Amino acid sequence: MTALMPVTPQPTDRRLNILHVFRAPAGGLLRHVEDLVRGQIATGHRVGILCASNGTCETADARLEALRPGLRLGLRRIPISRVAHPRDLAAITTVRTLRSELQLDILHGHGAKGGMMARLGVHRPPASVKAGTPDRQARAIYTPHGGSLHYDARSLAGMLYLGAERFLNHRTDAFIFESMFAREAFAMKVGTPAAYSSIVHNGVGEGDFRPLPPSPKHYDIAFVGELRLLKGVDVLLEALATLGGRNLRTVIAGNGPDRDYFMRRACELGLAAQVTFPGAKPAREIFAQAHMVVVPSLAESLPYVVLETIAAGIPLVTTRSGGIPEIFAARENQLVAPGDAKALAAEISHTLDHREQALETAREMRQDIAQRFSVGTMVEGVEDVYRAVMADRKAPDKSLLNAPHGQQTTAGA
Repeated sequence: MTALMPVTPQPTDRRLNILHVFRAPAGGLLRHVEDLVRGQIATGHRVGILCASNGTCETADARLEALRPGLRLGLRRIPISRVAHPRDLAAITTVRTLRSELQLDILHGHGAKGGMMARLGVHRPPASVKAGTPDRQARAIYTPHGGSLHYDARSLAGMLYLGAERFLNHRTDAFIFESMFAREAFAMKVGTPAAYSSIVHNGVGEGDFRPLPPSPKHYDIAFVGELRLLKGVDVLLEALATLGGRNLRTVIAGNGPDRDYFMRRACELGLAAQVTFPGAKPAREIFAQAHMVVVPSLAESLPYVVLETIAAGIPLVTTRSGGIPEIFAARENQLVAPGDAKALAAEISHTLDHREQALETAREMRQDIAQRFSVGTMVEGVEDVYRAVMADRKAPDKSLLNAPHGQQTTAGA
């Protein structure tokens, strides 16, 4: 396998004061912020985090605390609701206060709620700015991470969230999309980005390519992720039911709002004896115990679990959802249609029946993503956008390194 290049801090024009704002410290969003923060600290920037204090788990809390010593601008936790709530006003006020107190250059909002807080925390009516107040001009950067873009524009929730995105479009200094799919979804559901936009793919690092810890193979199949309907866990359960005669041992690791529903559904389908729900566990710990990983997502942007599975060299069955085809590239024909339980069952069965072939494919894909999806490239791509927007120039587009169709994004195009 091609060796990964270490992330080496590069000299910068000057250190930036950066605050990352998001709601739930969970899943791929937390992984993205962790990697980005560590890379930015290594580059010499002053970095801080503001995220929710409610609805978290001990594992996520521990991961945030591990970042605290390097966060020169601090780690702040406040109550943040998942849906629109009056306490959002207090959260926005907190962001505005920090913007001035910390003399921020960059407010980087992640996800729908973090993006809203960051953009309203920077942009406010001129009349509300006190004359003579020394206040560095902060820039609002937004990375959707799926978020609002998962909603159907025809639904009530979709009209609400996408309407908010349209309102905030012109209050954004730069957009960073983690996949070509995300940018196209934004253009279709919200409109043309009103500011700089660049595609910077998520990346994996050297730790993701280390050999997995030795462990007996307790499971035939593993799912790792947030337990929400859009992750397609119910489709996986239906696929397992059609393969009932094989009695496939399955672990569904994670927490989320639909965990209880999935557990009930497993019982209804007669799968209680073969499906285990252990809660949130480290992905690599679960990978080591399984013959294969299944990611049955109905909606994604560019999921870390797919990159992490490939980096670990584990056979993978997943769907043609969101930005996943950008990862698979020429192997896109291996992907399953989202929501098709029968097709998912067939691909699971084929993978288990041809394990040596599946392992060889996994090895080839592992080498491929080592070259195309690195943490170093991701950190540099985000830095390029920051520098461009601070200089009020067009953001360079790192997506040319990874874009599956050679498409280029431009501001306002």
